[in-house]
Amino acid sequence: MLLKTFGWSFAVTALGLVAAVIYGGWTAFGIVAILAILEISLSFDNAVVNAGILKKMSVFWQKIFLTVGVLIAVFGMRLVFPVVIVAVTAKKGPIEAVNLALTDKDQYQQLVTDAHPAIAAFGGMFLLMIFLDFIFEDRDIQWLRWIERPLAKLGKVDMLSVCIALVVLLVSSMTFAVHAHQHGGAHIDKAQTVLIAGIAGLITYMVVGGLSGYFEDRLEEEEEREHEEEEEAARTGKKKPAVVLAGQAAFFMFLYLEVLDASFSFDGVIGAFAITNDIVLMALGLGIGAMYVRSLTVYLVRQGTLDDYVYLEHGAHYAIGALAVILLVTIQYQIHEVITGLVGVVLIGWSFWSSVRRNTALAAAEGKATASDDKTEVSSGV
Repeated sequence: MLLKTFGWSFAVTALGLVAAVIYGGWTAFGIVAILAILEISLSFDNAVVNAGILKKMSVFWQKIFLTVGVLIAVFGMRLVFPVVIVAVTAKKGPIEAVNLALTDKDQYQQLVTDAHPAIAAFGGMFLLMIFLDFIFEDRDIQWLRWIERPLAKLGKVDMLSVCIALVVLLVSSMTFAVHAHQHGGAHIDKAQTVLIAGIAGLITYMVVGGLSGYFEDRLEEEEEREHEEEEEAARTGKKKPAVVLAGQAAFFMFLYLEVLDASFSFDGVIGAFAITNDIVLMALGLGIGAMYVRSLTVYLVRQGTLDDYVYLEHGAHYAIGALAVILLVTIQYQIHEVITGLVGVVLIGWSFWSSVRRNTALAAAEGKATASDDKTEVSSGV
């Protein structure tokens, strides 16, 4: 099971490290290894959240996620995306941007750094909406009840998460503008860029998430209707529309997963520049890490880990909220990548520990109940 799920990740790791040695020697080998570890540590919460969505999809779409999705994640976000950033922000052609990345790494890094406020605003708003919609939903299972109970009540207010997200974006852009003005106004125009990018992230979340939720609800309704008709033995065929609907639902959920992965990738791509500005090494290291995140996602689904450790999903969403705040803060201030990675690891580790304690308590209670029933039976027999 382990080899079947992580086999491709192991193969890509071996090929990537060999390619790194050929490309730049053992120094490149070390850089690629560090980048891979960085990507895995920063994206572990991504795997947990992905698993919560992927478990609703068929085996076919899980395979699509591991094949086509990997191509999008590795080549799209980890290789093409940094080049696109430079091409758009520096108003250069794609070929010129690639040439710049390969021949003038310092200038390329500077251009990506200049584009960071817009990237952070887009990714931060997308992730913030995921966290807010999760925390404002009334759930049967609650982890930090003293926080989640009152927030679930507040969540009954329509569009509350959107309003809060817009307020946060407005404060972020205004703070950035004030800071730029105090330092000579060199980046005042970027405050508008931050605002636009944040709104774009919000719109992207609402469109993709809305379509995914719509088709998922339609699919559930269709499945319930078909189940009732089958029980009454009144339906003999005509299941093709349901299959088409399932395909639509799965497609938009897949699209949602890819946008979610892209938002999670922002911090990894930007953080990688703190280690190297070589686009080849960056693509190799982050690509290896992306493969493990994909495999870990499928592993969590097939092992039923989220069902056994019920607070993991909560911890991952809290990590998403923390990452969203960190991204928005990095619009103006620099935060070390170690802090970014540790926040997610600590929150998920805490939720895992809480899940283990919950399972132990339930097992103990069940044991006591069983023992009590046995005593009752013995007494009745006597």
